[in-house]
Amino acid sequence: MSKNGSQHGNGTGKGSAAYPAPVRELIERFAELPGIGVRSAERLAFHVLKSDEQSAMALARAIEAVKKSVRHCRLCYNLSDADVCPICSDSRRDRSRVLVVEQPKDLIALEQTGMYRGLYHVLMGRLSALDGVEPDDLTIGALMERIRNADGQITEVVLGLNPTVEGDGTGLYLAQRLGELGVSVSRLARGLPSGGSLEYANKAVLADAILGRQSLGGNP
Repeated sequence: MSKNGSQHGNGTGKGSAAYPAPVRELIERFAELPGIGVRSAERLAFHVLKSDEQSAMALARAIEAVKKSVRHCRLCYNLSDADVCPICSDSRRDRSRVLVVEQPKDLIALEQTGMYRGLYHVLMGRLSALDGVEPDDLTIGALMERIRNADGQITEVVLGLNPTVEGDGTGLYLAQRLGELGVSVSRLARGLPSGGSLEYANKAVLADAILGRQSLGGNP
């Protein structure tokens, strides 16, 4: 505990009793955010207090809009404010190829390279025995059904999973399942550092990974 009675970690310390209740609640909400401690939460709260009402309410409306309007695309599970995301609805995209990623943020990182013009599928996680994450907890079933319903239009599935133990395990499982459907399966080239994350890789590395993807079996 510090000299002024504040406590570290989430939640405000004893010194927070001096704040009006609305300010105290705002600090507590900010402190619940990942990577935000009590000190940072206080700075954010005071920034909101010092902002003009128009700016503060714009922030509140943006948060409300995200929670009320943003959903998962019913086809690929990317974030979208419509039933189908802009990528899936774009007729100019190559519909013979689907790139599978773990999270929407991985899709965004790959899309920013401008090197991939196919479609995507977001698993919403990865298999992990330690965490109790099984195939039914992900959108693997939806991916399989999507390929079956494509009537042969999807010919290649690219695995864009993070190069971790869990990511590799998920990739092996998917390669086996997808091979049964008769599609070609490849993975991003390993210019990506082992144990890293797609969202932190630069555009050049991701572009090389897309261009140098490697076959994992299935139809040639």
